[in-house]
Amino acid sequence: MSAAPLTFAEFYPRYLREHSKRGTRILHFTGTTLFLLALGLAVVWQRFNLIPLGIVAAYGFAWVGHFFVERNRPATFQHPWYSLLGDFRLYFDLLRGREQF
Repeated sequence: MSAAPLTFAEFYPRYLREHSKRGTRILHFTGTTLFLLALGLAVVWQRFNLIPLGIVAAYGFAWVGHFFVERNRPATFQHPWYSLLGDFRLYFDLLRGREQF
């Protein structure tokens, strides 16, 4: 992935290509779900030390998908904010059925 997409609209199609395999999408979805669960529990239980665990789960599952399923390098290293936004967009598109696993 090149180092300088101009907009998120230009970045996102590249993001989808680098998340094209079903296993990668399942791992990303699982990691993001665990992050959201940890975030929700942290707020409800006021145990904010759960948030870093959610972050580790999200990145751990995603990176396993990239290194062992997709066999590419996560976009996080070059485009951390677009990558994070892409992850949440893909997550909610998968939930709504706009993208497929």
